[in-house]
Amino acid sequence: MYLVTVLGNLLIILAVSSDFHLHTLMYFFLSNLSLADICFISSTVPKLIVDILTHRRDISYRSCLTQMSLFLLFGCMDDMLLTVMAYDRFVAICHPLHYAVIMSPHRCVLLLLLLVIFSLLDSQGHNLIALQITCFKDVEIASFFFDLSQIFDLSCSDTLIKSLVTYMLVILFGFFPMSGIIFSYYKIVSVLLKIPSSSGRYKAFSTCGSHLSGVCLFYGTSIGTYFGSSASYTPSKGMVASLMYTVITPMLNPFIYSLRNRDILNTLKRLPLWKI
Repeated sequence: MYLVTVLGNLLIILAVSSDFHLHTLMYFFLSNLSLADICFISSTVPKLIVDILTHRRDISYRSCLTQMSLFLLFGCMDDMLLTVMAYDRFVAICHPLHYAVIMSPHRCVLLLLLLVIFSLLDSQGHNLIALQITCFKDVEIASFFFDLSQIFDLSCSDTLIKSLVTYMLVILFGFFPMSGIIFSYYKIVSVLLKIPSSSGRYKAFSTCGSHLSGVCLFYGTSIGTYFGSSASYTPSKGMVASLMYTVITPMLNPFIYSLRNRDILNTLKRLPLWKI
């Protein structure tokens, strides 16, 4: 699954970079999403593979914090890239005549730089909270990667203030991007309903199909991981939910964005890799 994820996302990056016709802003964000997915899954799964092969389940505290920092960094980048891609579709459908001005290459590079900075702030904010915890009542978690909530569970000191700050960071870097996606699609649907012909509505909305599928997969698994199973939570259910969020989603994204996209499929077929 890890190899499929890495190779699938690398193929999308190769296709976008090799075909001049795909040098558009939509595919620019898609290639960056693929890169973030590779880094996202690489922050947890290689350690899991090593543990399986060596039959060891230990990790140093420093490695734990490093893993958590990278996991949050690229997870937040995924989140914000999906938001920017939703905004791109909103401008393309609702303001097509001003698209070239609003989504200029310079502005898109600036957006990418800002989301990297915000993702760094999010991951390092969580890391600073984790560094304040110095006393642990246990040294084992029922998962294959570290999360700040799991470190709170191991803490033997009061973590109420730290939990409140964590929830504020989650709202700031999770809820607001999701609200941006919902608002963008609300405006898109409002415009599409005004198009008289059903074929015109379908043609306009078809450009959003892949992105909307990726959004539902990402938020569906992540919300299910952290909120859906709290009432009947068991370690095994938590581990399955974490696998869906950290492994299945990055693996399926290349299929979602390639199988539903004729331009990507045609470019992949023309790649010289298949002639080797």
